[in-house]
Amino acid sequence: MASSSSYKPGDGVWTNRMLSWQRTAFHFQPPKSWMNDPNGPLYHKGWYHLFYQYNPSSAVWMENMTWGHAVSRDMIRWLHLPYAMLPDQPYDLRGVFTGSATTLPDGQIMMLYTGNTNVQVQNLAYPANLSDPLLLKWIKYSGNPVIVPPPGIGLMEFRDPSSAWAGLENGQWFISIGAQVGKTGVAFVYETTDFKSYKLLDGFLHSVPGTGMWECVDFYPILTGDEIGSDSSNKGLDVKHVLKVSLYDEGHDYYAIGTYDPIKNKWVPDFPELDIGHGLRFDYGNYYASKAFYDQNKNRRILLAWIAESDPQDVDLLKGWASLQGIPRTLHLDKKTGSHLLQWPIEEVESLRSGDPIVTHLNLQPGQILPIHIPAASQLDISAWFEVDEEALEGEGEGDFRYNCSSSGGAVKRGALGPFGLVVGADETLAELTPIYFYVQKGGDGKAKAHFCTDLTRSSEASGVTKEVYGNSVPVIDDEKYSARILVDHSIVESFGQGGRTVITSRIYPTKAIYEAARVFLFNNATGTSVKASVKIWQMNSADIKPFPF
Repeated sequence: MASSSSYKPGDGVWTNRMLSWQRTAFHFQPPKSWMNDPNGPLYHKGWYHLFYQYNPSSAVWMENMTWGHAVSRDMIRWLHLPYAMLPDQPYDLRGVFTGSATTLPDGQIMMLYTGNTNVQVQNLAYPANLSDPLLLKWIKYSGNPVIVPPPGIGLMEFRDPSSAWAGLENGQWFISIGAQVGKTGVAFVYETTDFKSYKLLDGFLHSVPGTGMWECVDFYPILTGDEIGSDSSNKGLDVKHVLKVSLYDEGHDYYAIGTYDPIKNKWVPDFPELDIGHGLRFDYGNYYASKAFYDQNKNRRILLAWIAESDPQDVDLLKGWASLQGIPRTLHLDKKTGSHLLQWPIEEVESLRSGDPIVTHLNLQPGQILPIHIPAASQLDISAWFEVDEEALEGEGEGDFRYNCSSSGGAVKRGALGPFGLVVGADETLAELTPIYFYVQKGGDGKAKAHFCTDLTRSSEASGVTKEVYGNSVPVIDDEKYSARILVDHSIVESFGQGGRTVITSRIYPTKAIYEAARVFLFNNATGTSVKASVKIWQMNSADIKPFPF
C-alpha cells in the first residue's frame, strides 16, 4: 500500500478528505474492494437482483472472482446480500467469471457463467429455492462444465454466455458465447432444451474481421413501434435485434441494430457501415461489460455496466475500493434515425431529487462563462437546452475541417458555432473543471453537424488520472434543440446528449472542487454565435445503499 505522500496534486497531496469525497451517493458500489462486470441481472418476486464480479480481498482485480449480490425494489436503493457464488469447484477455482440469467416461462431461473481454471468453460447454476424472493442460495449443477471451448479456439478466449432466447420449436433455446478466430471476433451459437446439454451450431451468429476478442456478448430484441421492452424471445414483424459486444482489445462496448433470421440463426446489421467495432458505442467514455435484461415488472429493457476507476491503482489501494455500476438505463429504438438506441436513466432515479429545481435562463455571448449558484454541487441531476443563433447557423461553413472530440483540443478549441455547454466539477477559480459541451461544425456542404463531448484535461490537478476528451458526433434532427441530461455523483459524471443518442460516462478526481467548493457554470466559447441556455438543476439525496436488514 502506498503512502498518501506519494501523490502530489499540484503542491498538495491526496488527503483522506479528497479520497472520501470520491465515494458516490447514489451509484451502486460495494462497501470496499474491487468490483467489475454486472452479472445476471433479473427481477424476481418483487426484487431486482444485481450480481457482480467481486474481489473480496483487495481493491484490484485478482483470479479469485466471486459473485457479489445485492437487491433493490427500484434499482437505486440497493441492499447488500451475502455472496452468491464462490470459486470453490475445479471448474471455477480461478474465478466465477461473468454470466447471464434466463427466466423460463415456468419461472425457473437458469444462470450460465464462465468458470476460469486453466481453460474457460461454461457452467450452470440455479436457485436452491425459487420461493425465496432474495435468492440467497445457488446450486452449481453437478454435471458442470456444460460447454468447453470448441476445436481451434484459444482455451482462455471463450467466455461470458448470453441470456438465452427461444427458438421456433417448443422448448428450444439458444445462447451465444464470444471468442476470436485469429483476429476475427465471433459469436458462437449453442442450442439446448434443458440448459445441461448443448449443440454447437455451424457458423456464427455474427463475426467481424479485425475486431479481436469478443466478450460479454448480448443479443436481444427491440421493438420498432412501441417505447416498451420486449422479452428475449420476441421474433415478431415489429422487432429488430440488437447485437452488443465488449471488444477486449480496445475496452469499449459496441452495438448495432439488425435483422435476425431464426431459421439460420444468423444476424446481419441493417447499416453495414455501423457494424460491430466500426460504428456506434453505448458510451464514449468509461463504460464496459454492459449487460441488458428484460424487466417484466415494468415492461422495459434495462442496461447496466461497469464503470472502472481512471486513477492510479495505488490510489485505489489507498482508499480501499475500486469501480462503480452506472445508473441503470432504459433502452428504446431511436425512430428518427433507425440506427441508434436511446439510452436514458431509469425514472426511479428522479425519486432522489431534493425539493424544487434551480431554474436558469441565460443568453450567453461569445466567450462568456457564468456561474449557477448551487451550494455543494457534488450530487446533481441537470437538464439543459441550448439554442444557437439562426443567423450564425446560416453563415459560412468551416470548409473541410473535421471536428473530433478526442483530438480537437477540448473546450478551449474555439469555432464559430462552439463549444457551448456546462461546466461541472469546478472550483470557484476554474483551476479544476470538467466541461460537457456541444460543438457544431458547418461543413463546406452547408450542413451543420453536432458533436457531444466531455473534456477531462483540466478535471484534476492530480497527476496520474485520465485527462482525455471523450465524445462523438450526435444527430440533431428536425427542430430539436441541443439538449443534455447530466448526472453528477461525486467522482462520476454521466452525460446524455439528444435524449440519449450519444452518452458519455466520466470519472473525475478533483482536489479542489469537492464538498462545498464544487461549482457549476454555463459557458459559450464559440466565436460567432450567442447561445440561449435553459437549465434545471436538482440536488440529489443519497440512495442509502447498505446491508440487507435480516
